[in-house]
Amino acid sequence: MTVSFFRKIIVPLRRYINDQMKKVRPKKNLGQHFLTDLGIARRIADTVDACPDIPVLEIGPGMGVMTQYLYPKDREFKCVEIDTESVAYLQEAFPKLRGGIIGDDFLRMDLNEVFGGRQFVLTGNYPYDISSQIFFKMLDNKDLIPCCTGMIQREVALRIASCPGNKAYGILSVLIQAWYDTEYLFTVDENVFNPPPKVKSAVIRMTRNGRTDLGCDWQLFRRLVKTVFNQRRKMLRVSLRQMFTENSRVTPEFFRQEFLTKRPEQLTHEEFVTLTNMVAEVL
Repeated sequence: MTVSFFRKIIVPLRRYINDQMKKVRPKKNLGQHFLTDLGIARRIADTVDACPDIPVLEIGPGMGVMTQYLYPKDREFKCVEIDTESVAYLQEAFPKLRGGIIGDDFLRMDLNEVFGGRQFVLTGNYPYDISSQIFFKMLDNKDLIPCCTGMIQREVALRIASCPGNKAYGILSVLIQAWYDTEYLFTVDENVFNPPPKVKSAVIRMTRNGRTDLGCDWQLFRRLVKTVFNQRRKMLRVSLRQMFTENSRVTPEFFRQEFLTKRPEQLTHEEFVTLTNMVAEVL
């Protein structure tokens, strides 16, 4: 790297980022960690290109470090931000986007109203403390969201992309992979954020698979998966008992089945479907 390049490019870029960071204060209660690396911001923004021709909704744009690369794409774009200070900044920094800057809580929004019932890509630098809730809402609106990309805590990304038999395999793995193909794209270090988080981050992409019918009751599937993984070290014959009531038709023979000697992290998606149907017959 030459001295000239450093003075002309690197120093002004650092000054620009530092000036921008002074305009909006990261808020701990909102889990805000503002990305400061423009190269990574562009890479994350470009992950939406895998699902072209439909609108994009960005969650938590903050001061628009990703927004600046998302909104020029040739597609409809909106962003939702709960922080009023960030909303005010975005409206000033991106005047062309004022009609597309939504000051609201994503978790409380009716997603059918965002783009008039049309499908869209979901993306963002997601707050760590609500990323799982965001993905559960994605699942509730899976027919609206054929693709979801973005940056989350690395540990959560590993869970989402994990396979059976892995310690990271859990509730998010099974529920998301039932409807989405998952890709762990790349890891992001702590030093590209203000303030730096205490853990590494990762960028993921989830794209709807071809499945239109799960082969079992989806709500019971969700309940069962959450139930058994809440006692992941126990065999299924033990953790499943809490799903039944006095009025259930379950018999002692049900719990003696060899299949129920497994633990939840050993089951594939197809086996969870089988187990859900087994439970449905005796509830």
